[in-house]
Parts: sequence; C-alpha cells; structure tokens
Amino acid sequence: MIQHDILIIGAGLAGMRAAFEGISAGLDTAVVSKIHPLRSHSCAAQGGVNAAINPKDDWRHHAYDTVKGADYVGDQDSIDLMCSEAPQAVLDMDAMGCPFSREEDGTIAQRAFGGQNFPRTAYAADRTGHAMLHTLWEQAIKLGTKVYDEYFLMKITTDGGRASGAIVMDVKTGKLHQINAKAVCIATGGYGRLFASNTNAMTNTGDGLAHAMRAGAAAADLEFVQFHPTGLRNSGILISEGVRGEGAYLIGKDGQRFMQKYAPNKLELASRDVVSRSMTTEIMNGNGVNGGVFLDVRHLGRDLILERLPQIRQLSIDFEGVDPIDQPIPVRPTCHYTMGGIRTNKMGQSEQLQGLFAAGEAACVSVHGANRLGANSLLETIVFGKITGKDMVDFVTNREGRERPKSDAGDVQEVSAQIAQLKARPREGGAKQSDIRKYLTEAMQEYCGVFRSAEGLAQAMDAVNRAKADMQKVFVDDKTDAFNTDVITALELGNLVLLAEATVMAAIERTESRGAQSRIDYPKRDDANWIVHITSTVDPNGKLTLGRDAVRTVDNPQYAPAERVY
Repeated sequence: MIQHDILIIGAGLAGMRAAFEGISAGLDTAVVSKIHPLRSHSCAAQGGVNAAINPKDDWRHHAYDTVKGADYVGDQDSIDLMCSEAPQAVLDMDAMGCPFSREEDGTIAQRAFGGQNFPRTAYAADRTGHAMLHTLWEQAIKLGTKVYDEYFLMKITTDGGRASGAIVMDVKTGKLHQINAKAVCIATGGYGRLFASNTNAMTNTGDGLAHAMRAGAAAADLEFVQFHPTGLRNSGILISEGVRGEGAYLIGKDGQRFMQKYAPNKLELASRDVVSRSMTTEIMNGNGVNGGVFLDVRHLGRDLILERLPQIRQLSIDFEGVDPIDQPIPVRPTCHYTMGGIRTNKMGQSEQLQGLFAAGEAACVSVHGANRLGANSLLETIVFGKITGKDMVDFVTNREGRERPKSDAGDVQEVSAQIAQLKARPREGGAKQSDIRKYLTEAMQEYCGVFRSAEGLAQAMDAVNRAKADMQKVFVDDKTDAFNTDVITALELGNLVLLAEATVMAAIERTESRGAQSRIDYPKRDDANWIVHITSTVDPNGKLTLGRDAVRTVDNPQYAPAERVY
C-alpha cells in the first residue's frame, strides 16, 4: 500500500494549484492523473481569466456580475471569496512566470468578456489555459510533487465517514494500487462528454464526481449544463468568447446581426446562456445554415487576428475549411461546462464525507450557480485550488486529519473482481459500449440541451434507463492488462451513465427556467420556490436520491434577485 499525506485526483489547474500548497507546506503530496498532466483539459481553455487588477475596476463589481450571471443561485460567500482573491491569484501566476499578454506599459492585458461591466479578462493570446498549466507544471516539478500519470481512478475509499484514499489502476500495466491519504481532493474536471456535441476532451467523463457520489458525498446543481454559444459547427471544438471580446459578431444566413433582438445592451457579450438560446432560436426559425449560424471576424483585420487569435484561425482552417480572415466561421451552441459538481463549503470541503475536498469544475462551491460567466472557470481553478490546498494542509496538520485513516485491502479485491467480471462477459448477447454511448449522448443532446421540456426529459430518462440496463451486459474485446483502453472507456461510460441519470432527474425536478436550465413548459424563473440547490446522493445500493440545499447568502442588498437582462 502507498501512503501520502495529501492525495489529489486530477492534474489540471485546480489539482496542480492545490498540490502547490501541499508541497510548499512540506507535506507528502501526490497527484494522480489518468493522462499526462500537460494533456489535462485546462490546456484547452483559450480566452482568459477574470480579475479586478485594473485600478479602475473593483472586485465587488466582479462579484455582482457573477451573482447576476449565476441567476441568483450561486453561493454568495463563495462568490465574494473568489472575486476578492482573484487579483492576488492572477498575480501569483504572473510571479510564477505565466506569460500573460501585455499592454504597451507592461501591465497585464485584459479584454472584455460576456456578462461583465468591465474588461477584466487577463489573457495569454488565445492560449491562456495552456500558458497557466505549463507554469504550474513547472512549479510541481521544481518542488518535487509526486505525480502518478496514466493512473485511472477506480474507487474512493472510506474509513467510516471519512475519505481514506483511492484505488487506482496503472494504465501501463493494468495493476491496481491502494493509496492511503489523510486528505483527498477531487479535481477531475467536468463531464461534458455526456453530450454528443461538446468542446470537451475525450477524458472529461466525470470520474471523480461519480466516485465521490458512490463514496457518500453529495453532488449539486447537475441540471445546470452550460452550452457555449460558439463551438465549431461540425466538430464542436471551442471558438473562444475572447473572439467576441475582440469585437466579432454573430450573423445569420441573411448576413445580418441578430443579437440586438435578444440583448440590446450587451449584444454578443451577453451571458452565455442568453446568447446560446438566441442562436438556437434563430436556427429554429430558419435563419441558420446546416444547424448553425456564423461568427464574423473579417472586420477585425488580418493583423489583429494573427496577433491575438492565431489558434482560433488555425482551428477554423483545420476543422471547417474556413479562413476567418476571409470568411465567417460556422458555429453552433455546444456543451461546454458543467456548473454542478461535488457539493462543498467555501473552503472546498465536502460536508458529507470528512477528509474529502474538491476544486475546479469537479466541485460545486457554488460560484457559478445556474450559469458560469466566461473566464470565471480558469479563475475558479487557481483561487479554489489555492484555498482548498491551504485548507487541506490545515486539516492534516491542525484538525481532524492529523490521525491517518485506515485502508481496507478488501477494496482492492472488490475492484479487481469488477474488472474480471467485465472482461469475462461474452460478446454474444452483450451490449457494445459504442452503441450505448451513441444513443445516450444523442438523447442528452436532443432532450436535455439548450431547451428542455417534461416530454423531452422523459425521453432522455428512457435513454438513461436503457443505458443502465445495457451496462449490466456490456462487454470488452480486449482481455489483456497493459494499456487496456477498452476496459477504461467502459468504466468511464459507467460514470457517465450515473451522471446522466442525476442530471436528467434534477432537470425534471426543477420546474422553472433559470440560467442554463431553460424549460419551455416552465418559461419563467420562480424565485419563490427555486432559489435552492438540488442535491444528488447515491445510497449503498446505487439508488439516486434528490434533495435540496439552501443557497448561501451574505448581507448585501445588491445581491437581491432581480430581472436578469443584458
């Protein structure tokens, strides 16, 4: 058995920032990642990171924009904490050597992003996540953080009501390892691969979230799934909001802008849920082409595009055959981000499972509520990676975590039996995982997407129930141990099926329209009944149960719910 003080599952920005705190405090800190850390999905973030670092800006304005953007179901204590800590968090990254773009006077460059009243998005061209992740990776290596790369999470282990570590599989050999830890942090990102069209890496299957729920932690806000307005029409690959921040605009097949009909003040820089619904409405009304509309950057000029949007241009050329210098980019709303995650307090600790922490997209702190503002995701990773890391250090050194929990060898035997059972299933009469994935993701896209209804969600639940049944007879062709991606993708699919069930159940339960939850049968926001978080828990028999958790508020009259217009 392997032992560490702090175990972090996930090596993206949130996980690496948390690891920085653990290793800096002199604790034995380890990071587990199913891929090499520099392939983490944080690397794909393009547009930037929000912070009130301009003397003319104020973190309180940032907090108000975030509360409003969250459609008033974000936890206000967490939002105030994130926005007040944002300037220092970005300056920390700058001090570590992150190569942010600069103004002529040498200050960090900032651009406008949707749903905000100040251009507070710091950026590194259109590769901000890439720059930040490489910076934190350098720090991890310099400080000697133990990294288990290409190790797949199989189970979060518990000792009574406390997290005790994890069972992981070495992908290179197929061997199982038991890791014991005093504190465990889940930083495995979101589960956007649940939808047929998405901007997410193949690895974004919600493994940490699903296993945390099975271990006894609650999830929350799973009904709130963000569809980014501008994914490439055919592939779903992200075209950053930073493009609209630079002045790009949306046009229909008639060549005319249309956002003035939906958000006359903010236009293309309204909040993401507003823009996605507007685009979908235009497409449904016949003003689209092949299921999409167009993002026009031609008026920005060749020089600006090459300087500030080089990756965007290359993606458009490679995946749509369109050079945005000369032609508008075909785009459509595509699943981008999951606002829900492991329910935590503002320090990132689960209140159901002692010793379990979460940070980043895998967590529900909840700073995003019903809708995330662009560039608050990278911010959440570095702010709450830092805060959660510090709280884990305190938990292990000064609080209940000082005594090491016990690990049970039976957990390894249980996981080993699960893998053996999967490999032993015959192909004859079995279910192909590719078939399950196809019909499940297409049903989620169709019936649990930008617009929802009771009828459509019932069809989504039918697909979920079919998938649950088929997973009992899913087979794998590869029976070997080393680099068995057939087994890994089957296990990932099992995690997605659990999260699909929880997402659809919560979407059915919330009988209103708020943020990313847009019910055509309940088109109004219902503040009297629904300023709450819907929680999802799994009992020992695997049954999902929904509950409710109060939205945490602070004494600030400005945060009182109001009509949300842009």
